[in-house]
Amino acid sequence: MWSAAMWGGISGSAVVIGALLALFLKIPKKYIGWIMAFGTGVLIGAATYELLGESADNSGLTPTIIGFLAGALVFTLFDGYINRKGGAGRKRSERTSGSDRKPEVGGMAIFAGTVLDAIPESIMLGASLIAGNGVSLLLVIAIFISNIPEGLSSTVGLKSDGYTKRHILLLWSSVLLISVLATVGGFVFMEHVSGYTKAIIASFAGGGIIAMVCSSMMPEAYEEGGSVTGFVAALGLLCSLILDHM
Repeated sequence: MWSAAMWGGISGSAVVIGALLALFLKIPKKYIGWIMAFGTGVLIGAATYELLGESADNSGLTPTIIGFLAGALVFTLFDGYINRKGGAGRKRSERTSGSDRKPEVGGMAIFAGTVLDAIPESIMLGASLIAGNGVSLLLVIAIFISNIPEGLSSTVGLKSDGYTKRHILLLWSSVLLISVLATVGGFVFMEHVSGYTKAIIASFAGGGIIAMVCSSMMPEAYEEGGSVTGFVAALGLLCSLILDHM
């Protein structure tokens, strides 16, 4: 359990690191976009190889399809709700809310959206420890890389909305704590479920991650990184393939 907490803390700490970079350094948007693009590629690979592929190999296509579609649908529904509440720009370095919306509303929506992104990743990170073969290095790297630009660009937006440094760091520290708890929860809960149920849950997380990547990370990465974004994302996917075969 302590190992799960440690790895959850390592992967989740990237949000705080991104926030600190945004608070004390001025990083060009294109670099943020490139980091996000690379993280997009790595996350797609992690979801495919670690979650969907293993679920299909171990328990068949039926639970994999059920879990994947359910995860993508649930994320889409929650993401749409959070977007309507002001969290649509949680990965952007622009203002996170319109002039007719209170900053607190947009900020809380950003927080809720970030938690929504982090929970399925963290649960499966904890579940990867159950087999006793150590943590999935691919999942750790994928989550870490994707969290840095999220914390970085969202923090710039929160600063634009008037949030203090203390308040911003408190929000991201809460996300870090939630990531740790979700990782531990994934380790404890998944240890006692059947292989069929585990496949559904893993695929559910995979569906949520793919939906999140396509709806949030890809558009923002291209918007900020430009035409080179596709190549950088391809490098991220290649990196995930190499890590999966190490």
